[in-house]
Amino acid sequence: MSRPTFRFSHYDLKEQRAGTIIEVTLSAVANVRLMTPGNFQRFREALDFKYLGGVAKKSPIKLTIPESGHWHLIVDMEGHHGLADSSVKMIAAPSAPRVSKAS
Repeated sequence: MSRPTFRFSHYDLKEQRAGTIIEVTLSAVANVRLMTPGNFQRFREALDFKYLGGVAKKSPIKLTIPESGHWHLIVDMEGHHGLADSSVKMIAAPSAPRVSKAS
């Protein structure tokens, strides 16, 4: 199994609800990639994969979980120098507004 030739930080976000906001704080410009377990496996095998995110030129950057399920977050320096320090904070999905029915 080949692996990416660049270093990366991996955060296993486990099960998350759609709408949960992931706030990523970085010490330098880096790629921030949010992906499903299947795409994370493809990333690790250096195959084509899909993700949300991209180059983060400012910090913090916020990504929203598009659908409920298991998610992985990768911070990598592909195309950049060094390795950025990173931290991740979860911000709960906004709850749906309550609608009261008129009687």
